[in-house]
Amino acid sequence: MVRHRVAGVTNQRTNGRVDGPAGDRTGAGEREYRMEELAEAAGITARTLRFYRERGLIPPPRREGRIAWYGPHHLARLRTIAALLERGHTLNGIADLAAAFESGRDVGEVLGLGEPSEEEPVRLTPEELADHFGDQVTPENFAAALELGYLATDGEEIVHVSRRLLEVSAALVGEGVPLSAVLAAGARVRAHADALATLFADLLHSHAVAEADVVRLRPLAKSVVEAEVSMALDRRLRAQGTAPGAAARPAPSS
Repeated sequence: MVRHRVAGVTNQRTNGRVDGPAGDRTGAGEREYRMEELAEAAGITARTLRFYRERGLIPPPRREGRIAWYGPHHLARLRTIAALLERGHTLNGIADLAAAFESGRDVGEVLGLGEPSEEEPVRLTPEELADHFGDQVTPENFAAALELGYLATDGEEIVHVSRRLLEVSAALVGEGVPLSAVLAAGARVRAHADALATLFADLLHSHAVAEADVVRLRPLAKSVVEAEVSMALDRRLRAQGTAPGAAARPAPSS
């Protein structure tokens, strides 16, 4: 999640000592708050904060003796909860989303750090994810997207692995296709895409094409797939009578 700056906290906490009632641990570059201070910064009551903590909506604080210290990620999580509540999500739903988020795969595992990719990952807050998909951001859909590898986690942030897939998914949902159906179709497309990638790589390797040339020639594979899918869609639309210009053709005479 996006780190938010918090104004109005001026006392410093340095070298393990608390110099004032508010905890600003400048040595590590992150402010820390007692419960009452965090609640005030988030615009909620200490009782509400305690309730959120008991429900598992925020991570446990760092403890120093009997004192609980909260950091910027706690404040960001509280602002996320407030934003999701404003968008109509329930506390039970938010708790399930938080659990799915905590169990999500790390972005490095999903993207494969150092591997070649033409896709642009997109960092999102939970609020921004909800803005893309509205009430379709359910714990079930979130878990399915994590399992499929569309979403990954990077600390307190959510990362969608492909801007193009994000935009297409959001567009389909905007056209009335349920996100669950989009994700199910995505899993089927993934299986076919993996098979096509294997076919192309095996074709080149069987003819002693060097690995570097396989990478160089990958645009050819993309062009073949794009052309074949385009023609397949043409055939399907013609068969259904919905291809461009199909309605303008006269019906066959009896």
